[in-house]
Amino acid sequence: MELKARKFKPAHLGQLNFYVSAINDMLKLPRQTPTVGILVCGSKNERTVRYALDGSTQPLPVTSYTYEALPANEQATLPSPGAISAALENEQSSVPDT
Repeated sequence: MELKARKFKPAHLGQLNFYVSAINDMLKLPRQTPTVGILVCGSKNERTVRYALDGSTQPLPVTSYTYEALPANEQATLPSPGAISAALENEQSSVPDT
């Protein structure tokens, strides 16, 4: 499962496809079914997803989410969107310029 906090981009699907192929090649046993990669994004454009998936032979579902749509008990186990944004801002400010 791959979680992206931002809008779906076709490159995300390519990255997930790479992971699924690697797992199927290196970790999956012959008696096991193929690995399913799941991509969860902050938002998505249906047409872009459809075009990105066209021709893919891997089982790769793409879905979107919003924090507000999660059940209250699941929201309670996750940091709030504000806390995530603050942590990302702190992380970016601590990275030296290159």
